[in-house]
Amino acid sequence: MALTTYTGPKPNLSFWQIWNMCFGFFGIQFGWSLQMNNMSAIYEYLGASPDKIPGLWLAAPLTGLLVQPIIGYLSDRTWHPKLGRRKPYFLIGAILSSLMLFVMPNSPVVWMAAGSLWILGSCINVSMEPFRAYVADNLNEKQQAKGYSMQSMFIGAASFIAGFLPSILHWLGVKRESTTGAIPDTIKYSFYIGGAMFLGAVLYTILKSKEYPPSVSTTNNGEQQNTKQSFSNGVSEIISAIKNMPLQMRKIALVNFLTWPGLFLMWFFYSNGVAVEIFGGDAQTNKEAFTKGIEYAGQTDAILNLITFLFSILIPYAVIKLGKKNLHSICLLIGGIGLISIRFVHEPFLLFVCKGMVGIAWASILSMPYAMLAGILPKEKMGLYMGVFNFFIVLPEIIASLTFGYIMSHWLGNERLLAVLIGGVLLCTASLVCYLIVKEERSNIPEPAA
Repeated sequence: MALTTYTGPKPNLSFWQIWNMCFGFFGIQFGWSLQMNNMSAIYEYLGASPDKIPGLWLAAPLTGLLVQPIIGYLSDRTWHPKLGRRKPYFLIGAILSSLMLFVMPNSPVVWMAAGSLWILGSCINVSMEPFRAYVADNLNEKQQAKGYSMQSMFIGAASFIAGFLPSILHWLGVKRESTTGAIPDTIKYSFYIGGAMFLGAVLYTILKSKEYPPSVSTTNNGEQQNTKQSFSNGVSEIISAIKNMPLQMRKIALVNFLTWPGLFLMWFFYSNGVAVEIFGGDAQTNKEAFTKGIEYAGQTDAILNLITFLFSILIPYAVIKLGKKNLHSICLLIGGIGLISIRFVHEPFLLFVCKGMVGIAWASILSMPYAMLAGILPKEKMGLYMGVFNFFIVLPEIIASLTFGYIMSHWLGNERLLAVLIGGVLLCTASLVCYLIVKEERSNIPEPAA
């Protein structure tokens, strides 16, 4: 029995049906945001120097490179009578990720924190990768942009709360100092809350949304042999998918390849750069100022994600006016200018403006590439191709992780915010490339659903 994507007509779903199927991304992003906002600080609390930070982040992209296409391939061929195609992976990944969010902030040394990040990154990818295909599975072409925009809304909302969470906990009486190790209690309790949020949100989507059953075609050799063949040919099919990517996918992949290193440089160095270069802190000798700077940076990240949430509401309407390609190009340019501007900020409150500009780009990055892809990929291989597409997210991070430590120590003098400026230049470059080479599929521009 070969499992393929349901091929019948897909009716428009209501706002709340789309809400239910996307809500799990709220929990997934809560976990990602805690990791992105705090891991560089955790490494410095445990004694790592700035030039070592990129290499310590290597876990996340390597796990994504390995896990995402495999999970995509397997989820295309899965059908559980109660959970469906994608939901088994949502559930397994959520349970394991939640456990690791409790383990991570209790790491006593750098190598243990890095090892925890490897495991956590793998587990989050198991949950996250099928969610992109889940939208394409369940929404018709006119509603797909709205579905991905809804995911962006939840990503923005989760990241907004996660960014403010350490400051909120401190306001509620949790100590910035640690009672059990080098990592502050505000960060530890934020991770604990994130673990609960991750599992709860994914369970909500599992319980409240449905999947279309696969259409069934029977081979001469029956179900068992076909399943065996699928597993034996899995690697070759992944390689084939990479070699035979549609031309439009290759162009969008190039834009992603230029976009994501800029984001990674922001995640690597922004929070610590604010803490050191604007607040005058040091993770070892002036820990209080350093922690205040980290919390302030987290607040500006929260504003970034609030803007992401709000702008995501407008994306389906902006697509009608501008088209997907043009909208994405404009948003990337705005975000790039925002990152470049951070290097020249002397008053901390201006960081909110800069990060708000990045929030506009982030909303588009999380939705437009997938909306442009959904209409051109073969339906029966949607999960596989979404996993392959994510290569062009993780490969830039691997390159940045392996090379930027040397660049920081030898060329940039460990100036963290100068690295963030370079990230802004990369986003502006991605904007230009998107405008020049990506083809606009005007016939597939969606109408915003009521």
